[in-house]
Amino acid sequence: MRIPTPFYGLYERQLARSLPADALPRHIGVILDGNRRWARSFGESTAAGHQRGAEKILEFLGWTEDLGIEVVTLWMLSTDNLSRPTAELEPLLAIIVRAVEDLAAARRWRLRVMGRLDLLPDASAAALRAAEESTADVDGLSVNVAIGYGGRHEIADAVRAYLREQDAQGRTLAEVAECIDVDEIGEHLYTRGQPDPDLVIRTSGEQRLSGFLLWQSAQAEYYFCEAYWPSFRRVDYLRALRSFATRDRRLGR
Repeated sequence: MRIPTPFYGLYERQLARSLPADALPRHIGVILDGNRRWARSFGESTAAGHQRGAEKILEFLGWTEDLGIEVVTLWMLSTDNLSRPTAELEPLLAIIVRAVEDLAAARRWRLRVMGRLDLLPDASAAALRAAEESTADVDGLSVNVAIGYGGRHEIADAVRAYLREQDAQGRTLAEVAECIDVDEIGEHLYTRGQPDPDLVIRTSGEQRLSGFLLWQSAQAEYYFCEAYWPSFRRVDYLRALRSFATRDRRLGR
């Protein structure tokens, strides 16, 4: 449904008022997809598309904050993205690092950097860790920034961390095999201590998870939006939340 531009403000307000506060997700995961296609559609450079995508994050977090959401996970760079040509990857990493530093400087959100930072250049990894640490005392919306992230890598890292912990306690492999369970894996994921995502949004029209939060999204609802990430509007967000609020989440019960 296409709505004339002058009426979007009214439509947004009505849509926002229609959302029941007790039916909103606690944790939203977002796959920020479509920066390059957005750039091509406007005849812009790939870097310009990534920059516009980075600028959208601040706006999105403001909307999320206003709605009272507790946790957001933003997938900014996958492990697969690390195989892109150097000419694209280097400026993309620089844009991501600046974006995360800007989020930290705002002092509004508590950041958690999650992913295989060991696969990034040392300077980029250090800057991201410094930005995360600088928000440790911030009491606000929790924002996970997934950089160099892959869902399978996360599960492997969680299992590895659990095995090392058990080894340090002197347990044998046979003893570990007897007691390991889903809870033990969950306690070693990048998102440990946080609720699992209730809703996962992907922009750009693609309808797949691509490995995003594979473990945590087992009970999540999915919403696929046609808009490219730089063009994602508040009304698109509210529509995703409206869709979530109308779903009957039985969770196997």
